[in-house]
Amino acid sequence: MTNWFIETLHPWWNQGLRTEKFLYRGETEHQELVIFENAKFGRVLALDGVIQTTEGDEFIYHEMLTHVPLTAHGNAKHVLIIGGGDGGMAREVLKHPEVQHVTMVEIDRTVVDMSRVYLPSLNDGAFTDQRLEIIITNGANYIAETRHQFDVIIIDSTDPVGPGAVLFSEEFYSTCSRCLTDNGILVTQNGVPYLQSSLITDSWNRLRKSFIDVYFFVAPIPTYQGGFMAFGWACNHKNVRNAELCIIEDRFASSPFKTQYYTPSIHLGSFALPKFILNLLQ
Repeated sequence: MTNWFIETLHPWWNQGLRTEKFLYRGETEHQELVIFENAKFGRVLALDGVIQTTEGDEFIYHEMLTHVPLTAHGNAKHVLIIGGGDGGMAREVLKHPEVQHVTMVEIDRTVVDMSRVYLPSLNDGAFTDQRLEIIITNGANYIAETRHQFDVIIIDSTDPVGPGAVLFSEEFYSTCSRCLTDNGILVTQNGVPYLQSSLITDSWNRLRKSFIDVYFFVAPIPTYQGGFMAFGWACNHKNVRNAELCIIEDRFASSPFKTQYYTPSIHLGSFALPKFILNLLQ
């Protein structure tokens, strides 16, 4: 198995991707970073042995975690991304012409630097867009100290281990709520419910202490094994999530970009949760 990258995120489930070529391997200030090539998924980025993104299927994750909240909001001018060092999230946010400024707070400078070099298709010019401000610092510290308010906050975090653990805490969600505008939306990476059931239950209980409308939406992403991936949704106005299909369609029709996964119907349908996920909302 010397030519395979084996991800061991779960104690009872492994997945492997064949490595055609290693492009980068090293210890950053915060974690182990590996970038390699795979025949099916293209270039792959992993942190501490866990796959974070691949050229092959990243479009599903990045489109859903950006276009769902931004289209639902309808006029998001200021967006905050916590994490997202590969640049894929910033790329999708900046496709919205109404967005005036994007703040990307990434804890690991090496992830940004190596993504510039080895994963240019992910950021696709986002790192040179004048609307993007990159801040290298701890995301939880930034959100606790900033005086700015945002229309959309996107938590593009790792799983709740290591430096990403604090981004799933009750205190962090509370500070995010303070930093949102009146109709502001918080969305989060929330793991794979079938394999990480406690993660969605914990987020459900913690988010509801700071937000009026809390729910989840889902999408299947091949390299995030175990079925649907869940994304957390939190807002202080229920009508934002419950916009009618015709409104979402009109907003998307006026967008100057094309998508590979996201559509208005997918937008609404992604909030239709399977019963086993609904059972976790306790």
